[in-house]
Amino acid sequence: MVRRCLVTFKPFRIFVVGIGFFSLCFLMTSLGGQFSAKRLGDSPFTMRTEVMGVVESRGVLRKISDMLEVIMKRVDSLSRLDNTSDSRRLDELSSAINRMQPAGLVERIQAIAQNVSNMAVRVEQILQNSMAAGRAVRDGTTGQCEIPRDPRYPDCPGKVEWMRARWTSDPCYAFYGVDGSDCSFLIYLSEVEWFCPPLAWRNHTTPPTPKKSSTKRQAAFRTDLSSLLEQVGTGKESLSFMKRRIRRLAAQWSTAAQRLDSKLHRRWREQKKILVHVGFLTEESGDVFSPKVLKGGPLGEMVQWADILTALYVLGHNLKISVSVKELQGFLGVPPGRGSCPLTGPLPFDLIYTDYHGLQQMRQHMGLSLKRHKCHIRVIDTFGTEPAYNHEEYATLHGYRTNWGYWNLNSRQYMTMFPHTPDNSFMGFVTEELNSTEKRSIQLNKVRNMAVVYGKEVSMWKGKERFLQILHRYMEVHGTVYYETQRPPEVPAFVKNHGLLPQHELQTLLRRAKLFIGFGFPYEGPAPLEAIANGCVFLQPKFHPPHSSLNHEFFRGKPTSREVSSQHPYAEQYIGPPHVITVDFNNSDEFESSVREIMRSQVEPYLPYEYTCEGMLERVHAYIQHQEFCIPEAPFPLANSSRAWQGNPFVRLPNSTLLGWASNASAPTCWPPLSALRLLESAEGQSCVDACRGADLVCEPAFFRFINNKDALVRLEVQCEAVESEMNHIFPAFSVQRRECGLQKDPLLFSCAGLSPKYRRVCPCRDFRRGQVALCRDCL
Repeated sequence: MVRRCLVTFKPFRIFVVGIGFFSLCFLMTSLGGQFSAKRLGDSPFTMRTEVMGVVESRGVLRKISDMLEVIMKRVDSLSRLDNTSDSRRLDELSSAINRMQPAGLVERIQAIAQNVSNMAVRVEQILQNSMAAGRAVRDGTTGQCEIPRDPRYPDCPGKVEWMRARWTSDPCYAFYGVDGSDCSFLIYLSEVEWFCPPLAWRNHTTPPTPKKSSTKRQAAFRTDLSSLLEQVGTGKESLSFMKRRIRRLAAQWSTAAQRLDSKLHRRWREQKKILVHVGFLTEESGDVFSPKVLKGGPLGEMVQWADILTALYVLGHNLKISVSVKELQGFLGVPPGRGSCPLTGPLPFDLIYTDYHGLQQMRQHMGLSLKRHKCHIRVIDTFGTEPAYNHEEYATLHGYRTNWGYWNLNSRQYMTMFPHTPDNSFMGFVTEELNSTEKRSIQLNKVRNMAVVYGKEVSMWKGKERFLQILHRYMEVHGTVYYETQRPPEVPAFVKNHGLLPQHELQTLLRRAKLFIGFGFPYEGPAPLEAIANGCVFLQPKFHPPHSSLNHEFFRGKPTSREVSSQHPYAEQYIGPPHVITVDFNNSDEFESSVREIMRSQVEPYLPYEYTCEGMLERVHAYIQHQEFCIPEAPFPLANSSRAWQGNPFVRLPNSTLLGWASNASAPTCWPPLSALRLLESAEGQSCVDACRGADLVCEPAFFRFINNKDALVRLEVQCEAVESEMNHIFPAFSVQRRECGLQKDPLLFSCAGLSPKYRRVCPCRDFRRGQVALCRDCL
């Protein structure tokens, strides 16, 4: 009987709550529509004329309260009905209401009720502000709220006019005490924002905003990942995938932590407060990845994020993880609303790791504060962002504006999956490392005529029949294509398809296979490195011409002009033969010859150090300890200082044609250290990326400010009839034919990637550690 009563009573309660809701609508109507803020010119809480008297308003509230109390008493009496006749009546009423009830009505009414509750609180605040305004009139203080005309605050009058028209457009203004009066506007614009001068009559003895604690804590390496697994949370298949990966690699992370701690001689490291906001997994961004985890969707981003979380945690930092906008707001302490108001306190984090989706969400909810705090942000960016696309004004004027980019960050704040864009920082990920016993076992059990195709989605197999037929002449072909019911016709019958495999089963398959073959897509994923680490040869197509945003739909709109020469440029350039073979797949003879050569070859498992757990920990540790974008870089040459050297700071290096930095030349402290600098010029139409690579070096954007001067041009023996400074992502550069030289005017446009057929670039290169291209030899 109790269960039946509850079942029949639920819709009846909905009906009663509906009555309560319409009663509260009467409250809003009684207040003259003062909760409507759709028209920008209407100020629903304007205190001059619209708000009714305090006594009258409270009378309405009291009447509504009494009405709701009567309704709830009636509900209680009805809930105690227990005879058959009354129960039958309730059943009939329930059935009728169910026929009228739209889906989700309960949730909607609950949400409306919460909003109405918030409105009621705000009404009380308005009434209190009304009384305060009345007192101000009696006390004669309203004259103190005249709009100031102060030349030091030229925007103040315009901002006040804006507030008069639009202060109701965002609840955050009311949160900071804005009530529609000019006094509240001036208080807000002088104390929360900074557009108006401080008001002399305000009490400025209130406690100052608490500052970050100056006490520094030591970061200690962690080997137990249980707390991290709890922080990652549940509820999404993507999170479950990440947790499985963290568990599987836990032992390797632990060993790597012990090795790096020993390599660093257990030196003291400061613990940072770090927020990781994975924007692409939030519901607000659509979270298109989670539903595809079990259907062959892309996993590269989740692999990288799982490894970033683990690296930061193992390094001993204070970590918070957010996968929703609500969590982001809570961690940052942003005021409620739509992001129009700034944060008033200090940012509670030293570093924030996010992606482009998260960056958009932070701009929406942090408002003006994002500009002040963006130096703390690190953007995980798979394909990279070049300076010409990052600079908002320059990108807009010169055709580099895309849906991404234009954030005016330091280009090194973007962190990539592979080291393809030296203007950015290389974050990377981790590939499972084999011990010596496992390597020997793999070499003994390799099947020389077994190939695995790189492609979990059916679309990746379309149009590949010719290659597959050639491959089938020599090898047994295996696939891991996902499909739900019927085998897709794009996968030939001779292919042994295993379906979508769990990671450990895929590892087993790769350890037996001789060849891992890609057909051109996906670009730059983690799978080829996993295959090479398990002893496979990776065979991939060379692109003629290279793919880029100019000729390929996949790259169109991405904030980079980078030309991709093969499916996996890192594997081609940094690993190469015999582990990686890159050929023209349009040449059948070359393709077939490569397959035969691979079958005859003997290849050991190989994994670059930078993709081991230790390599990633070492790299992330160096970034956290040395990269600082919140302190403005000191200008160079130093203003009002005499040189500590005679002549030019650049000297010819011993037994080399390259130029280096003179050991006795003074300069601001920087990272990487200037001892790693190598100065050279590019060919016409060549970028500094290619020029440095040609000298077995890496372009280093941190060094541009030291070579953006006439001293570098003189030492390179450049003939300049004129030297101009302008915003141009090609500069510093020079034209041999016209004898024109250009220096960079805006540091945000220092670019390793820029090139022009008319100019030779002045390039700041550096050395690097083998297997760890992100770090110079003296960088750790």
